[in-house]
Amino acid sequence: MKRIALSTLSLALLAASGAAHAQSSVTLYGVIDESIQWVHNTQDAAGNNKNLIGLYAGNISGDRFGLKGTEDLGGGLKAIFQLENGFDVNSGKLGQGGLMFGRQALVGLTHEQFGTVTLGRQYDPLVDMIQPLTGDNYFGSTFATPGDVDNNDNSSRTNSGVKYTSPVIDGFQFEGMYALGGVAGATGSGQSWGAAATYGIGSFNIAAGYFRMDNASNPAARDGGWAGSATSGAVFDGQINTAFASAKSIGNASIAAQYVAGPFTIGVRYANVQFKPDGYSAFQSTERYNVAGGFLGYQLNPALLLGLGYVWTHGAGDTSSTYNQVSLGADYNLSKRTDLYAVAAYQHANGTQPGQPGVSAGASIGSYGYNSASSSQEMVSLGIRHKF
Repeated sequence: MKRIALSTLSLALLAASGAAHAQSSVTLYGVIDESIQWVHNTQDAAGNNKNLIGLYAGNISGDRFGLKGTEDLGGGLKAIFQLENGFDVNSGKLGQGGLMFGRQALVGLTHEQFGTVTLGRQYDPLVDMIQPLTGDNYFGSTFATPGDVDNNDNSSRTNSGVKYTSPVIDGFQFEGMYALGGVAGATGSGQSWGAAATYGIGSFNIAAGYFRMDNASNPAARDGGWAGSATSGAVFDGQINTAFASAKSIGNASIAAQYVAGPFTIGVRYANVQFKPDGYSAFQSTERYNVAGGFLGYQLNPALLLGLGYVWTHGAGDTSSTYNQVSLGADYNLSKRTDLYAVAAYQHANGTQPGQPGVSAGASIGSYGYNSASSSQEMVSLGIRHKF
């Protein structure tokens, strides 16, 4: 009888344990995106324009692997976490400056009725709500803003962030974030803050928001990449905006809209980005970038998506320059997890090179950072992407 009782008790404990585990989940996931890339008019080590042919990883999706999970706490409340690593498939090196979880590292609570609060290293509200409505969401860096001045390609992430995301209410959702600088006696030093909202009805979606990032108040603590002096890693992809890396603050106001009509997806966007100096900056006047873009996607069949994008970027204030960029894309799904793609772009620049008075502006496509001494640049990438 004792043996039967113990066996019954053991089975009951195992059942209870199984029920508890059923309420939690952990998922391993990742993306590997690799391509053969050709670039015309990119500078070599001596500053001369040359052709470049090589392998390039992360055109449409940045290479990554990660863990994410949930635990059901009852009453509609769940604990959530996500740890996401970036890497270069061609070298095996860590991405995002060598950080172990450089893409995302967060923990939080979510409730189906009250929304979600997350803390840690994460994306800002503009990335979460506005970028998905743009061509970059479908075809990646080749469709991104020159220099990624408006972070349309998700180059920037925010440390020490506290973010709230509301539930979707009648098609409306909003998000707010504040990142604490963590400097004794200077609460605002290196802080970031912003908010965005999105609304969708039927086949139409629109989103708008503002995000501001501050550099360290103490100039001795600043660095050109903002990596150690600010909560947000400011975006300086190539010669288009590197002259403004010593900015005191960067403000980004963005809006985007998208409409789906049968096989067609039409998107438009606009951003105003301001790099503001102070007495310790290497430039004197606020540099303002106005960005306007459009995207047309055509789902030719269930497997093949075609895309056309255009981005106009104009910088004025400290220096004046204009960049016109046209992009093409084709993405063919071999399966739910594997696709082949081809993306191409042409960019023409005119005006004055930022930070170099009297020097003609050089082209630099998307967020790749390939500098050119010429006013034009062309790029073609043929790739494969696998998701797991």
